[in-house]
Amino acid sequence: MIKRRESKQISIGNIKIGGDAPISVQSMCNTDTRDAARTLEQINELAAAGCDIVRLAVLNKDAAESIKEIVKKSPVPLVADIHFDYRLAIQCINNGIDALRLNPGNIGRRENVEKVVSLAKQQKIPIRIGVNAGSLEKELLEKDIPLSEKMVISAMKHIKILEDLDFDLIKVSLKSSDVLTTIEAYRSIAEKIPYPLHLGVTEAGTLRGGLIKSAIGLGTLLAEGIGDTIRVSLTENPVEEVTSGIDILKALGLKVRGVNFVSCPTCGRTQIDLINLAKKVEEKFKNLPYPITIATMGCAVNGPGEARHADFGIAGGIKEGYVFKKGEIVARVPENQLIEKLEEVIRKSYK
Repeated sequence: MIKRRESKQISIGNIKIGGDAPISVQSMCNTDTRDAARTLEQINELAAAGCDIVRLAVLNKDAAESIKEIVKKSPVPLVADIHFDYRLAIQCINNGIDALRLNPGNIGRRENVEKVVSLAKQQKIPIRIGVNAGSLEKELLEKDIPLSEKMVISAMKHIKILEDLDFDLIKVSLKSSDVLTTIEAYRSIAEKIPYPLHLGVTEAGTLRGGLIKSAIGLGTLLAEGIGDTIRVSLTENPVEEVTSGIDILKALGLKVRGVNFVSCPTCGRTQIDLINLAKKVEEKFKNLPYPITIATMGCAVNGPGEARHADFGIAGGIKEGYVFKKGEIVARVPENQLIEKLEEVIRKSYK
């Protein structure tokens, strides 16, 4: 069992972050926030996929004004992503946003920072300090030290600004597109601060490559107990970010929502179309609400014996297959009836 790093707990809307709270999954809308209807449509899609928190880009005052309508109808807490203009942060807080993502050192004079922090403190609005390797301060870029250290120094500087204003509803992220740099930065800051950490490998890429980078980066840190909330950043439909994040957490035993799918690799013993069968099983049962494991195995050698840990499963034979439950065979049917029979067995078990 993974022993998680102890951190201060904060709340973003009704979602708790840090402490003993479950690790939450985040994503970000790629819609124009000024278009409240389309943005809400995407928020609902993300929520249906299992997203806990959604971030919105707030580029101007019209987008900040749109927040008022969006928060009223959103099924999940929302974070406003703001750069440089402190007035947008104030407008979003006044319009009901649940949290901010901004770096206090980047929004102007001290008096402007104080205005934002004072209102955030009054309304109990957390602030995420988000440091990206590609947008560090010029003086840090010139230092002859590892990039991960530069990121930590930048984050600590922003954190101090908030702490000096007696503000501690803080969440921190240190993202790089380089996996090892990301891991090193999070390991370092995890030992220096008590605040919850938001994990991510930024600009990870398209679905396949981005998921591999994120699985390695986030998976390594999560396995070490580091991380309280995650985003898998992909150049893809944001729904894929959510399902990928959930899958990473499920692989580490950190989330039990929905079905865990297992299937064996193909080999010369396989006498059925295992690849398509496994895909069909995932598609058919992906929305089941039960925290169960379903196995798709290629032959009698690998299943049900090797999949005895699974709650339910199917194993192939020669143009036929077996349906099993908890390692015991309960039916033998033609290949084209396997999924239908599996569904029947699962349905009877959850009447």
